[in-house]
Amino acid sequence: MGFKRLLASLGAGGASVETELTELNVVPGGVVQGEVRIQGGSVDQQIEGLSVGLQARVEVEGQDTETRQDIEFTRLRLGGAFEVRAGAVHVVPFGLEIPWETPVTMFAGRHLHGMNIGVTTELEIARAVDPGDLDPVNVHPLPAQEAILDAFGQLGFRFRSADMERGHIRGTRQRLPFYQEIEFHPPEQYRGLNQVEVSFVADGHGMDVVLEMDKKPGLFSEGSDTYRSFEVGLNDFHGTDWAAYLHQWLAEVGGRRNWF
Repeated sequence: MGFKRLLASLGAGGASVETELTELNVVPGGVVQGEVRIQGGSVDQQIEGLSVGLQARVEVEGQDTETRQDIEFTRLRLGGAFEVRAGAVHVVPFGLEIPWETPVTMFAGRHLHGMNIGVTTELEIARAVDPGDLDPVNVHPLPAQEAILDAFGQLGFRFRSADMERGHIRGTRQRLPFYQEIEFHPPEQYRGLNQVEVSFVADGHGMDVVLEMDKKPGLFSEGSDTYRSFEVGLNDFHGTDWAAYLHQWLAEVGGRRNWF
């Protein structure tokens, strides 16, 4: 079932615009299919350009503040200039590729709170830009990502939160100006931990997985972070017991530092 949203009315007597997505559920590396429908008004109008893109709402940390910023991280121009005649309907289909690094917004059938990613539509009219609203899409994890996320559940971890942060993770294949962190709350057996965060940075060949272990602060000590990063193939991840892999890492670090 499609998703429609009225985007704009282009001046008095002008055209109206709808974007319809034919499928809301996608994965990184996939394609969002849809069409833009421009309904002519009572006058002819010259459209100088039409484009669609993907936008994310990202956290930006300053010295003492934290703000949110809308970042468009891919864009597709849909042809050149054209005229919409009065009363006519102009339909422009599109297929918008989803970058491999696109953060996931869905896991285990639920929307990850705080994840805002969607398709934007933009019209250029008489040297002015008329941006449309955001049409949300559901980005599901790749099978390799899902295997690692499932492993946390097998160990008793519970999803806590997710966010997108502006910046770069050193030593990874990251190209976008932001990255995602998915946070898990540990079970009792890892009682010295406050949380574990996981970030995925994928491309068409594989992905970097970055884990951050956050220790609970004690009465006479501050909390501390421990990292691990490794590469996973998108098609050869089946041979690893990821729950055992994660438990071994947690047990090694936690035991060595007397966290649990």
